Amino acid sequence: MIEIHCVVTGHVQGVAYRTYVQESAMELELVGYVKNLSDGSVKVVAQGAPDTLKDFVEYLHEGSLMSVVEGVAVEWRSADKTYTEFSLLH
Repeated sequence: MIEIHCVVTGHVQGVAYRTYVQESAMELELVGYVKNLSDGSVKVVAQGAPDTLKDFVEYLHEGSLMSVVEGVAVEWRSADKTYTEFSLLH
């Protein structure tokens, strides 16, 4: 299993971005989590097929209606832990 670790910057907190990410991941049948970071960015970890993860990164760039995504840093890794669902963490 392959996974991506992403840090999304911009106006991405308080604008339903995490909910958007969770719904997008579930639609694509990905597992992992999304959570706000203290610096105002959002961290996303997702696992799935490489092509599906590439599509998911496009979703991350689009963002929710109220969000303004300035950047998405993506790091590809081999999964060291397997998730069973896509969680929205606080």
